[in-house]
Formats: sequence, structure tokens, C-alpha cells
Amino acid sequence: MKTSFILLFFLWPLLNFGQIETVSKKDSTKIWDLLKYDTKNIAKSVGHSLTQPLRWKGDDFAKLGILIGGTAALTTLDNTARDFFVNQQEDFPKVVRDFGWYFGSPQNYFMINAGLYSLGLFTKNEKIRKTSVLIISSSITSGLLQTFLKTAVGRARPGPGIDNYDFRPFSSKGAYHSFPSGHTVLAVTMAHSIAKQFKNTWVKIGIYTIGAIPPISRLIDDAHWITDVAFSTAMSILVVDSIDKYLFKEKAYKYPHKEKTISWNISFAPNQIGFIGTF
Repeated sequence: MKTSFILLFFLWPLLNFGQIETVSKKDSTKIWDLLKYDTKNIAKSVGHSLTQPLRWKGDDFAKLGILIGGTAALTTLDNTARDFFVNQQEDFPKVVRDFGWYFGSPQNYFMINAGLYSLGLFTKNEKIRKTSVLIISSSITSGLLQTFLKTAVGRARPGPGIDNYDFRPFSSKGAYHSFPSGHTVLAVTMAHSIAKQFKNTWVKIGIYTIGAIPPISRLIDDAHWITDVAFSTAMSILVVDSIDKYLFKEKAYKYPHKEKTISWNISFAPNQIGFIGTF
């Protein structure tokens, strides 16, 4: 029941989007051919994104340095942020916390993806198919990066007497798999992929608000440090943007590419580190 509620609640904008953007002429392409085509694009997108560092130039390495440096600097606020979010546990609605946990859980997340792609496939709606391909490709890429980093970094999860600089690289214990946040990676990947399909600023804000629930819930549940969530958010957005740009460049899907209505930048100022979206 909770999974069905999440599926309907989060995909409602896309369901309407699919109804509004219906194909005007009958598509005679077989569903099996569409499935093979989309699978091919998923594989190509994942391969492109994972090998993208081989094509990086100076600016790209500079952005990576800023991301790593900003994350390291933000660790100075880990304990302060932890105290703040943990103190909200009693006042934060349990239904929202449950929504955050269920939506960010892999099994529910992939059920939502399956539902979305099936909708686009069987209705032969190219825009919904493209959105789902973007989500799946980005999720695979981010998921692989997140899985590797969790083990390689080996950061301790918050807990009594636990220091935010406690690391045990390549530990097999879940207690040392805090960085980055898997719930955040999945939620932000889907939210950003869907929000990119809309021009309306308020629709975007609504979608990003829903996508922010799992990361916030994980902080309130004392399951992650603020830097785990911040890094995961930045990584997910960068991966989605990279794959979206690739699909457009390859002309994998024929619908007109919307003008970019939001840009993301890492901002530094005295006592402030932010990942800012400009509409």
C-alpha cells in the first residue's frame, strides 16, 4: 500500500505530462523494438558516463576539486547539523519520515522505475520513455559510484560516541558505509530527471521538494552526516545532467530539447557552502 502511494504521488506530474504530450499520429513501431532501442540507449549512456573522466579537461578537474574540497570543508558542520536534525525527531511527522525511507529504498525505487517505464513503453510515449531511460541510466551510474565509495571510503555512520572523521576503508560492516547516502542518490536522481522535463518553475519546485524528503528523513533518523547527503546530491545532479546532455547530443529521442531553465552551481562564502539551483 505504501509503495503504491509513493508511485502515484511521485509520478502524478508525469502521468499528466504523458496525457498532455500524447503522440498525434499512431506509432506502428513494435513494443519489442522500442524495448531493445531503449535498452541499447541505457547501456550506451551508462558506458559514456562511466568513461567520461577519460575525456575531462581542465575545467572538469577543477569542478571535481571544488566538489571534494567543498565536501571536506563542510565536515566542520557535521556535528552541528546532526544536533539540529536529531532535535527535530519528535516534531517531524512520522508519515513523512516513512515516505522518505520507503521512497529511497532500492526495492521501492525500482518498482517506481518499472511502473514509469512500462507506462511509456506500452503507450509508446517517447517523452516518458526518454525520462525513464534517463532515470535508469543515471541510477545505474550513480549506484555503481555510490557502492564503490561506500566501501572504499568506509565512513562511520552517526551514533553515540562516533566521530565524523572515523573511517575504516573497505570495511564490510554496514556501520562504516555512511558516505555517500544511497537514499539521497536515488531520490535526487529521480527528482532531477523528472523535473528537467518541465518548464514551469512551481512544478519543478514541487518535484524537488518531494525528492528532498528522503535525504532530510535520513538526517533526522540520524543515519547520515550532512556531508554524506550534500555530496550525494551534487553527484546525482552531475550524473543526470551528463547523461541528459549525451542523449540529446546523440539525438536518441526526437522530441525538441527544452531550453535549460535551471543551472546548478557550488557556492562558497564565509561560513557558507551551498549547492544552488538558479531558475
